[in-house]
Order: sequence, then structure tokens, then C-alpha cells
Amino acid sequence: MTEEKEKKKGFMGEFKEFALRGNVMDMAIGIVIGTAFAAIINSLVKDIIMPIVGILTGNINFANLAIKLSDNNSITYGAFIAAVINFVLVALVLFAIIKFFNKLRAEKKEAPGPTEVEILEEIRDLLKDKK
Repeated sequence: MTEEKEKKKGFMGEFKEFALRGNVMDMAIGIVIGTAFAAIINSLVKDIIMPIVGILTGNINFANLAIKLSDNNSITYGAFIAAVINFVLVALVLFAIIKFFNKLRAEKKEAPGPTEVEILEEIRDLLKDKK
């Protein structure tokens, strides 16, 4: 009977069931937020950090750093340097966020309850008092 239901749903029905699962929606939201976050980090690297690095290195513009191979081809290693700095910044920010949330989660944990031995000792003591 399950096969009959699957056939009746058809492709669009199966796709709808797949697309509306909670995990898929969570993943989609994460991708959208990640894309927006990447734009922020890219701007931070390009507009703030790279000019500072350029000043510290003698006003070098990393965007213009390249090795010319021919008239039409060049290796733009400056863009690669900016991408590496971008990656390091994203990793640092994510590390800080995860560390912060782990700290919050640790604070929310309640103190551990009594062990089995402590509960049994308490029951024993209560039974002794009743005698």
C-alpha cells in the first residue's frame, strides 16, 4: 500500500514533502544567513583590513599584486592573499560565536543531581529513623 501512495503522490508530491522537511528549511536559512555573513566579511577584509595591511607594508595595494604571464594572462596573487585573510577572519568569528554559545549552554546546565548511592543512603537513613 505504501508503494501505491508513493505513485499517487507523483514527483511534485515527493518533492514538496522533501522540500518542506525541517532540516531542509534549516539548511536553506543557514545558507542565506551564511551568504549575507560572507558579504559582511568580504567588505571588512576589502574595505578595512586590506588598506591597513597595505599601509603597514608600505602602501601596497594587494588587489594590484599580480605576476604577468602574457598580455592576456596573469596570476593575481594579491586576490589570493585577500581570500586567505577573509578565510581566517571568518574562521575566527565563527570560533568566537561557537565559543560564546557553548559558554551559554554550559551556564544553563543544572548542577548534577544526587547519585544513586546518595539516594540509597538517604532512603536507608529515613528507614532507620522510622524504626
